[in-house]
Amino acid sequence: MKVLIAGAGRLGTQIAQVLSVARNEVTLVEYDDDRVAELGDMPHVRVVTGDACEPALLGRAGALACDLVIAATGRDEDNLVISLLAKRQFGVGRVAARVNEADNAWLFDQRWGVDVAVPAATPLISLIEEATGATDTVALLRLSKAGVEVIETAITEESRAAGHKLGEIELPAGTVVATVVRGGRPTVPGPEVQLLPGDELLLVSHEATEQEIHAAFQ
Repeated sequence: MKVLIAGAGRLGTQIAQVLSVARNEVTLVEYDDDRVAELGDMPHVRVVTGDACEPALLGRAGALACDLVIAATGRDEDNLVISLLAKRQFGVGRVAARVNEADNAWLFDQRWGVDVAVPAATPLISLIEEATGATDTVALLRLSKAGVEVIETAITEESRAAGHKLGEIELPAGTVVATVVRGGRPTVPGPEVQLLPGDELLLVSHEATEQEIHAAFQ
């Protein structure tokens, strides 16, 4: 699946990392040069700098060939414009948009090109499920097209992984760490990242169960 995500805040970055690890072709658009510099190298994610509200920029980012556009900026007016352009000008099949202010929720419908409106407080896994159209969900998200599961785990003071580098953790077969969230900000999970109490991890697995993954860290 080809996915374009507008907005490289915490939400947009997490979605990009999870969907890219799940073998989707992901482009992340962000207008803030400083934020782009903070992202550094994001494996398997193409980062485009510019304003996603501009049709020319969306065109260069590949919107015409996208299966899914996710408008995940912190401004509702921008998310509406991006959604409308994606649907009307580029004919994107599925458009999801983040609703930041509850009072604006009534605007996020097909008149503005929005197929799926997701409140800002929606958990990440539920948001990805809604955006991608995945339907098989229990405690985990199963990305139907990729055949993988996304599992969340947290590092606590009691976790045996606390204080260890990510590269020192023996992960179950077929499992990859998609992102480490620390202090509300996602980071690219390199092997030298030291795990600290309070860290939240998102992992993608083709084979392991939730229990097996939790056991690796707890």
